[in-house]
Amino acid sequence: MWRIRFSLMLLAMLAAGETAAQPADRHEGYYYPKVSSRETYTSRARVMDDSDRTRRIGFVSGLTQQLADMPYAPTYAVFAKGGEADRLIVVAYGDGQLNTIYRARALFASLTSLSRLTTLFRELQVEEIFTFFDLCKLLGFRTITISDGDKFAHQVTLR
Repeated sequence: MWRIRFSLMLLAMLAAGETAAQPADRHEGYYYPKVSSRETYTSRARVMDDSDRTRRIGFVSGLTQQLADMPYAPTYAVFAKGGEADRLIVVAYGDGQLNTIYRARALFASLTSLSRLTTLFRELQVEEIFTFFDLCKLLGFRTITISDGDKFAHQVTLR
């Protein structure tokens, strides 16, 4: 009996070690380098009842289409990852872009301005209050990671 308990305890320890050794974010090192800074944003919004994987993918597809329709080449890519597509990732296409926290925040400020023009914000009457992060929370995103695709990566956790 003690052998069974010992074996079970050993297996549990090995499994815990394997889990601990795995990166917390499997996209790190693939889509962007190791996250160098983090922050938590406490949203004024709550996830909409009808937000799901399909809605988040549709949002990213729409945003990607808008970027593609611009009269110039887009400077960054936006995509959703994770089993529920609840991780928003923004990666710069070129060198020297989105390579500091200040450039990342400037892009988020621009996306906030665009978010405030949406029908959703106007219908909810939050266009002067909510930010791009709040829009992402409404849609059910849990994290937003922004990167230069080289050395810089910043991650925002939405609460």
